[in-house]
Amino acid sequence: MAPLLSVKNMTHYFGGLRAVKDFNLAIDAGQINGLIGPNGAGKTTIFNLITGIYTPTEGTIELEGNSIKGLEPHEIAARGLGRTFQNLALWRHMNVLDHIRMAHYSQLSYSLFDAFFGSPACRAQEQAVRENSYKLMELFDIAQFAMQNIGNLPYGAQRRVEMARAMATNPKILFLDEPTAGMTPDELVRMIQIIRQVHRDFGVAIFVIEHRMKFVMELCQSIQTLVFGEVIAQGPPEEIQNNPDVIEAYLGKEDLH
Repeated sequence: MAPLLSVKNMTHYFGGLRAVKDFNLAIDAGQINGLIGPNGAGKTTIFNLITGIYTPTEGTIELEGNSIKGLEPHEIAARGLGRTFQNLALWRHMNVLDHIRMAHYSQLSYSLFDAFFGSPACRAQEQAVRENSYKLMELFDIAQFAMQNIGNLPYGAQRRVEMARAMATNPKILFLDEPTAGMTPDELVRMIQIIRQVHRDFGVAIFVIEHRMKFVMELCQSIQTLVFGEVIAQGPPEEIQNNPDVIEAYLGKEDLH
């Protein structure tokens, strides 16, 4: 069976600078993969190439066997690839509930006529959106902030809002770009619990960039290590943790224990 997401020989240049070289990835349905590496290694660039923010110079990208290379980000999202961002991409003056509700609208089928006259179809779908939004907010422990503006929330809660919004698009695979950045140790533990529950309840595949080794070592089934745009190691957490090339390039001996 073909993988859910397949990336082959993806290479990208910014002008004369090669940012990514021959990147390959295969993620099966329900799998959790990690991507680690030092700052500037090209991790977020890889996310941006796969999700349509950039178009790769070379290589192929397929989701469920269909090419998504060159598609716009919203087209890729509609095909089942949701993501969060390293720097929060939230509207500071919009409340939490509206953030989550808005992410559902690409899946609604009522017409402008239905919306204008408040038809039964419109009312039924809007009620379903509201109910699902609250379910997601409960899951991500942000329901208590439903009517608050994003700018008034703690940083960790804002991260969870962005993840809930991504899940509202009903993705088959979820890209998480440093989901625990700026979080306290207690928030990190809670985030691991939440992602495990999301994975269990929705069966969604996950591809995550993360600097905090506790997170990737506990959650990921396979981890790639990126240095200067090239993968230097790939395998299960225990192999990556003890790989001398990874230790030298990124982890450091003290971080392993």
